Amino acid sequence: MPEPLPYKIAVLCYLFDDAGRLLLLHRVRPPNQDLYSPIGGKLEQSIGESPTACAIREIHEETGLTITAQDLHLTGIVSESGFEGSCHWLMYLYEVTHPVAVVPRTIDEGRLEWHPRDGLAGLSIPQTDREVIWPLFWRYRGCFFMAHIDCTGKDLRWRIEQPTEDAGPWLTTQIC
Repeated sequence: MPEPLPYKIAVLCYLFDDAGRLLLLHRVRPPNQDLYSPIGGKLEQSIGESPTACAIREIHEETGLTITAQDLHLTGIVSESGFEGSCHWLMYLYEVTHPVAVVPRTIDEGRLEWHPRDGLAGLSIPQTDREVIWPLFWRYRGCFFMAHIDCTGKDLRWRIEQPTEDAGPWLTTQIC
């Protein structure tokens, strides 16, 4: 039996400016080195950090912005099994609920840059983001979803776990 893979827990933070552009990090470190992704990072598990506290901390560390839990909306939770054969991920996707102003600059993790939504197609982004996470984020923005991505095989396999298709007519009023 193969050795079990460790589980890593992280947040991805979606920030927009007044023009509706998205703040992305052109990463210079793994994971996703040389690719664009939302800002974020791993939970400080040793201190029992919550996902929301992690999002607040990561946003401050990477942008200098001070936000509160009331400024955040949990849009989704994504689990990935067998990422690059090295680990599993559990990611909480938070959106800052109001426009922000961040000056593009280089930080330890890479370069912060603003990009329009229609410019995402031309950027180098992780396959899981391009094929699963971004489409689900746009579909459920302002609502909530939960998805699982299986990265263990040659082909990417994924499923939406919440909301379920049999959720009924309350779905649009309760979750969205």
